[in-house]
Amino acid sequence: MKIFAKLSVVLLLTFLLRPSFTGAQSFETPVEYMDYIGKANEQLTLKYMVYLSSMSHGKSARKVEKRRMEVLDAINNTRYDIQGMPPYKGDKTLRDTTVAYLKMLNSVFNEDYGKIVNMEEIAEQSYDAMEAYMMAQEKANEKLQQASEKQNLMQKQFADKHNIKLLQNTSELEAKMKTASEVMHHYNEVYLIFFKSYKQEAYLMEAVAKKNINGIEQNINSLQGFADEGLEKLKKIKPYAGDGSLLSACRNMLNFYKEEAKKSSAMSDFFLKEENFTKIKKKFDTKPAASRTQQDVDEFNKAVNDINAGVNTYNNTNNELNKKRSTSLDGWNNAVKRYMDTYIPQQKR
Repeated sequence: MKIFAKLSVVLLLTFLLRPSFTGAQSFETPVEYMDYIGKANEQLTLKYMVYLSSMSHGKSARKVEKRRMEVLDAINNTRYDIQGMPPYKGDKTLRDTTVAYLKMLNSVFNEDYGKIVNMEEIAEQSYDAMEAYMMAQEKANEKLQQASEKQNLMQKQFADKHNIKLLQNTSELEAKMKTASEVMHHYNEVYLIFFKSYKQEAYLMEAVAKKNINGIEQNINSLQGFADEGLEKLKKIKPYAGDGSLLSACRNMLNFYKEEAKKSSAMSDFFLKEENFTKIKKKFDTKPAASRTQQDVDEFNKAVNDINAGVNTYNNTNNELNKKRSTSLDGWNNAVKRYMDTYIPQQKR
């Protein structure tokens, strides 16, 4: 069953602070100068929010690759526009730091996000790959936040130098970006806990399919350990905005994995009985009928009864776990979808 695992990282783009006075200003005034740069960045942020919204509402990075290219085009166009501005009365600091900031955005979207798109294709192959994928997202976000902080500092210095009083109000887009960052941080934290046991269960199922008794027992122990570990970690995570639905759905999954680990010993017991039955049957069949003793017959009949009982137990256990797994995964997927639909801001063109 496909799990809901569309990950994304939130980019905290700089919103240039707006002067607290307006009016008919020439482009040469510091107010108009800052306002021009601010509007250019706001349009760029709107373009990115479309990209983020698409990724966060069920689409993979690969499927929205076209929009990443659109964001890159917007970054470059904005950079060339700002780069073509003259210095303000010989002061080129705001222009040049904005260009440097936009170059950083270009680097992250082109290189870091390009790698993230490729990593997405293999992220679900192992826990380590998923962890690396999410770490790459976090690193990309850190770079952008650091660039944003530096740019904000230069804006304030420019404003102070030219006696401009700045309003600290938050725009609608900026609020959306902040909300999306918080929402995705909570989701990623819970998802990684879920995925560790989810992937371990896949290894258990692989061992069962191969009738690898040693592998089954080893993976049972690991699954039990990861589920217990995950339940402890969940206790330390606070619900997002008082909504514990994601935590609850993850907890239900981990409790299922604990139950599955406990009941999967029936699988290895069955395969042991199957091996034993195969040996006894081979021994029984190789003896001519006239040479078989009552002990041979009793031993064979007991093996038949054991394997029949084992088949029933195996089938019943397997059917029970399949139903509970399906129900638990549906609960997880539905909880993730509701969480994303409720808290990730929608942004359209």
